[in-house]
Amino acid sequence: MEMACVLKTIFMDMKELREKAGLGAEEAAFRLGVAHSTIRNWESGKTEPSLGVTKISELLLLYKCSFEELKQAVRESKTKFGG
Repeated sequence: MEMACVLKTIFMDMKELREKAGLGAEEAAFRLGVAHSTIRNWESGKTEPSLGVTKISELLLLYKCSFEELKQAVRESKTKFGG
């Protein structure tokens, strides 16, 4: 009897993405040049990252993620927290 392998995609929210990169909120804020509250607002789904191209590139490198992963994390944060 064969067993079907079902893959479930687990999407991370912004906080999980940051934590996966081994960063605290304060460190991420400092390295991106934004306020700590900005990071918390992203993570709670209240706001989305609205950074210039250079800063978005820095965010992707810092969080060790692709642009698609970042977009999905923003969606997940908004869904989880009703932002």
